Amino acid sequence: MSSIYRVAKLTRSDKPLFVALMSKAFARDPLFLHVFGHSALDGNARRRVTAFVSFLFDKSFWLNEETWGCFENDNLLGAYVVEKPQASKVQKARDLWLLWGLIPLLIHLPGTTLRRLNSYMRITRSVAPSSSHHYLIMIGVEPQSQGKGVGTTLLSHLLNAAERDPESHGVALDTENHENVDLYRRFGFTLTEETQIDQLPVYCMFYPAQ
Repeated sequence: MSSIYRVAKLTRSDKPLFVALMSKAFARDPLFLHVFGHSALDGNARRRVTAFVSFLFDKSFWLNEETWGCFENDNLLGAYVVEKPQASKVQKARDLWLLWGLIPLLIHLPGTTLRRLNSYMRITRSVAPSSSHHYLIMIGVEPQSQGKGVGTTLLSHLLNAAERDPESHGVALDTENHENVDLYRRFGFTLTEETQIDQLPVYCMFYPAQ
């Protein structure tokens, strides 16, 4: 690598960079293809992905979440969104903000897409660990930067944050790509549940904090 990567928390002004990056990074993701359609070939699917990724970015500022990016100089190469351990009062605020924030998303997404997203959230959260933990909502790397250590840098940053947080017992995540299971295992994750949504396989994994 020509320079050292820099990991920094994203600000609201980074939203266009984040949306563009994640839209490309998830263009062939099994869940995104199932829920939104092929965004590289379908203009409607592309608009749905943009609306959803924009919502996730905004939501991270409303709730107990953080969005971090991996930079090379000023170029955003990868990013992740993580939900931090929730306190009860934060959970109540979370529900209120979520209802408010969903309004613009409802305008852009058809009913079938919303039902699939709701089904995904309901099933994956039902098998999440009961102890307080970080939840990795999404992590993505610009296609041209994949295989260059960007994902490793981001994931290591997240795991270190969970290790330092006395309120966290580890990191939970879900992936629909079977190839990712072995990748996450190399970082210390274990497969805790294998389920499916509309015949789409979902692998639920957990990293226990040391």
